[in-house]
Amino acid sequence: MSTSASGGWAQLRQQTRSLETQTDTLFHKYSQFSSSTLIPPEPSEEESQCETEISDLLSRRESLISQLARMLDAELNQSALKQNNLARHREILAEHRKEFQRLKNAIKEARDKANLLGNVRADIEQYRSQNPAAAEAEYMLDERRRIDNSHNIADSVLSQAYAVNESFGIQRETLANIQRRIVGAASQVPGINSLMGRIGAKRKRDGIILAVFIAFCFLMLLYFS
Repeated sequence: MSTSASGGWAQLRQQTRSLETQTDTLFHKYSQFSSSTLIPPEPSEEESQCETEISDLLSRRESLISQLARMLDAELNQSALKQNNLARHREILAEHRKEFQRLKNAIKEARDKANLLGNVRADIEQYRSQNPAAAEAEYMLDERRRIDNSHNIADSVLSQAYAVNESFGIQRETLANIQRRIVGAASQVPGINSLMGRIGAKRKRDGIILAVFIAFCFLMLLYFS
């Protein structure tokens, strides 16, 4: 194979890879039109331009791949590496055509949905403008539903509060029963009352001794000051 033919193959492949990268970039931009929350009823100039650019890129890539295929067919000893490269370019082109069609369908569905919702809103507004009494009645019904929802929420909160209060009452009663049982059990133990009395007397005596000692120290402090 001549040097010029080899250079031509490399140049065509470089152009093909560059167009593949440009297609990926445009796909990212084009996909944003379907995810827009305020999609216009008709395609914008930017959307139409982006779609045209993608179509043009796909066509140019197909032409380059055809040139690569003819160049490869003209070789006497076809390279397996070049065959794999050509097959890969064809595979990427097919994937991009499917992705392009998927994005177009997604944008169309989003636009149809937005148009449908817009038509429904327009019909509702027209009906309300032509039937003010019905619109007023609908407004009152909406207010009534909001008030009912508020009442339901308040009832739910009050029910939870009552349940918590009842739970606290049960816990207090349980603790009181436990205390009564402990006191009753302690009173039945022989000598427990006298032991508790001695402990109380000892604590009282210790308190008196501590108070006398503090008073003595205070008097001594006054005396030597």
